[in-house]
Amino acid sequence: MASLQTSSLLFSSPSCCSSSNRTINAAIHVPKLPRVRFTVPKQTTKLVLEGLQLKEQVLKHENIDLYNNNQSAATATPTVSTAQLYALLEAVADRVEMHANIGEQRNNWNALLLSSINMITLSASLMAGVNAAAGTSVLALNISSAILFSAATGMLLIMNKIQPSQLAEEQRNATRLFRQLQSEIETVFALRDPTEKDVKETMEKVLALDKAYPLPLLGAMLEKFPKKFEPAVWWPRNVVQSQNPRKLKSQKGKNMNGWSEELESEMREIIQVVKSKDIEDYERLGSLVLKINKILAVSGPVLTGIAAVGSAFVGHGSATAAVAAVAAGSLASIVNAFQHGAQVGMVFEMYRNCAGFFNKLEDSIEATLGEQDLEKRENGGIFEMKVAMQLGRSLEQLRELASKSALYRSNGEPIDEFGCKLF
Repeated sequence: MASLQTSSLLFSSPSCCSSSNRTINAAIHVPKLPRVRFTVPKQTTKLVLEGLQLKEQVLKHENIDLYNNNQSAATATPTVSTAQLYALLEAVADRVEMHANIGEQRNNWNALLLSSINMITLSASLMAGVNAAAGTSVLALNISSAILFSAATGMLLIMNKIQPSQLAEEQRNATRLFRQLQSEIETVFALRDPTEKDVKETMEKVLALDKAYPLPLLGAMLEKFPKKFEPAVWWPRNVVQSQNPRKLKSQKGKNMNGWSEELESEMREIIQVVKSKDIEDYERLGSLVLKINKILAVSGPVLTGIAAVGSAFVGHGSATAAVAAVAAGSLASIVNAFQHGAQVGMVFEMYRNCAGFFNKLEDSIEATLGEQDLEKRENGGIFEMKVAMQLGRSLEQLRELASKSALYRSNGEPIDEFGCKLF
């Protein structure tokens, strides 16, 4: 009986458990919405696709055209005049470097030779003085002082012949003028396409500068002691002097290119002032410096030569020889220091270059006024401004100077004012 109850319990327990663990599930049913479909018209789709294809083709053609343009620009060859002017520009840039380097080298020559010659001369004078103070002739001192004075004489002759300070100033001027020419060429490239005339004029300017400021010493060096002071010439004067200035005729209804009779009269008055005051003054100063340099160039070697001869006889009972050797050696050091320390040769070259600047300004004005075709002239306003800047004046000051010059000349009196305020 007990077993039957147990078995009945076993069979009834799962149903009991399942009934106890049963949960209530609730579900919410949402009604289905009807599907809405938007139909695109076939005609619109076709137009959109055609538009996209057309846009793709246009972009493709634009890319091809851009590529072709870039290729043609890359492979385009410049004109002959442009290529020639570029070649001249490279040559001018190279000359700028050469003159700058050689100018620095020759400036070092002046400093080193000056100090070396003065040390040699003073050492020889000291030896001669010691030998004279000893009372007896010391052969070693006699020979040493004589050799040193002779060496100083030879070195002074070479130094006075080449004038290193003047050579350095020449190279500085050449460097500045070649840089100016380089800027002119670059300006031509910036403003317009070069022409055959530009190439020819640039070539002439380069050759004129090479002739005015040569690089080598042997055979091509400028004369350092000319018979007469002459201004430097670094531009092709044959082109400028072929023009003859004439008075401008009135051209009513025509383009005057910025020129007028008043402006031409002003330029002619400026020429008169520059001729009568600036050029004349620099020629006077240049001639004076040239004479001083000649005297100093002769005095130095003469004094060292006298000292060399006197030092050979020092200690032989002659006081005159000792005095001559010591005094001449000391004076030679003073002369050498004044001539090359004060760079008298450089001052002469500076005056020569300044006088050449005014001559170039005069030739430039005369050549411009001599051109009868006003269209071929440089614009009058621009030319007037350039002249004013070259003289260190404003336009108002330049016009006042021209009016003053005309007034003084009408009264028969020389003007009391220089044209240039720059130097």
